[in-house]
Amino acid sequence: MSDWPALPLEDWKDTYATLHMYSQIVGKVRLALAPRLNHWWSVPLYVDARGLTTSAIPWKGGLFEIRFDFLDHALVIERDDGASPRLALEPRSVADFYREVRRMLRELEIEPKIWRMPVEIPDPIPFDEDRTHAAYDPERAAAFWRVLAAIVPVFEEFRGGFLGKSSPVHFFWGSFDLASTRFSGRRAPERPDADPITREAYSHEVWSAGFWPGGAGVAGPAFYAYAAPEPPAFAAAAVRPAKAFYHPDLKEFLLMYDDVRRAGDPRGTLRAFLDSTYEAAADLGGWDRESLER
Repeated sequence: MSDWPALPLEDWKDTYATLHMYSQIVGKVRLALAPRLNHWWSVPLYVDARGLTTSAIPWKGGLFEIRFDFLDHALVIERDDGASPRLALEPRSVADFYREVRRMLRELEIEPKIWRMPVEIPDPIPFDEDRTHAAYDPERAAAFWRVLAAIVPVFEEFRGGFLGKSSPVHFFWGSFDLASTRFSGRRAPERPDADPITREAYSHEVWSAGFWPGGAGVAGPAFYAYAAPEPPAFAAAAVRPAKAFYHPDLKEFLLMYDDVRRAGDPRGTLRAFLDSTYEAAADLGGWDRESLER
């Protein structure tokens, strides 16, 4: 089995859309109950050895965790007393998935208040009314997780070279992407017209990179990197590898996943992208690299 499996967008777009909604339902449970952290770090999911997890969430003096298990293809809710109900991951409408997850939580006496409307997508359908999205291809879902599992160690190794404030390597269910962020240590200019979520996320100067399965004009899975605020001349910076390019609409550098997985050294190719885009952002943005880096 390849450590960097193919993940053509066209082959799994329906499963992708359904799994995106499933992940939002689970993510909103974490959002409702986990202690609030800066920059919304209390919101994401995390890649683990079997899939994606909320990590431990406090509830009434105890803990529970919700996991997407992409080996056994089940959603598992584990409570700290050993209770562990499971729901098969199979073709199932978002409305039915939402109903079953709420039922499982109620049986565990966990009753979070969550907004039933998806976020960060066009034309959202309330979870309990969504019978449009109902696809689940286990092979493709597992391939997506294995892609994440191949990427995370590279991001974690890269994160270890930074002494300044940096985010975990985490999975945002709203935008359905894996991301990690470095901070210069300086506050960013105010964004008076931004919504509260954006103002909190970008309250300080950042460079951020991640992986996204594609869509919205990007024809397949891709790595991205950007700086906020973007320093002058960042878009014209020379970054590596040569196939990386700046997307003027997204205001991000992109490197297509297929160009990484087909490279002779996928890990080294991805690391070059992370290193060079960060260096461009830090140098052009006047970051104090000597004190921020090992």
